[in-house]
Amino acid sequence: MSTRIVSAARGWIGTPYRHQASLRGAGCDCLGLVRGVWREVIGPEPETVPAYTRDWSEPQGEEALLAAALRHMARKPLEDEAPGDVLLFRMRDGSVAKHLGLQAGLGAAASFVHAYSGHGVVESRLSRPWRRRLAARFAFPEGAS
Repeated sequence: MSTRIVSAARGWIGTPYRHQASLRGAGCDCLGLVRGVWREVIGPEPETVPAYTRDWSEPQGEEALLAAALRHMARKPLEDEAPGDVLLFRMRDGSVAKHLGLQAGLGAAASFVHAYSGHGVVESRLSRPWRRRLAARFAFPEGAS
């Protein structure tokens, strides 16, 4: 399944950034990208995503994305890298984890596909600065088609 996840994620490259959107080619944010790949690889989304602001759950200090990922995916050790893993990043020390991506390449070619403001969906090198921000790693559910 990892090949299908990476292929689906790369299919979103070039999609413009649109807050709260999740439509390949038309627009998405980082959560919308993961939601769209989920729909392509697994099927219907497991829950309805409520409206959210750009500051996500920072004012409340709630780990909303982490809690949702724990409900629907298998948490993995940070060092247990595999293509197709969902990566959750903490953009600043002490802040809530609120950026998502999907691991594409491994080893010296380690990369991930993600969406961010001003750039849309891109594949970026999983560099040391990105690795320092990594808060959690998840696998899509086993046995998904």
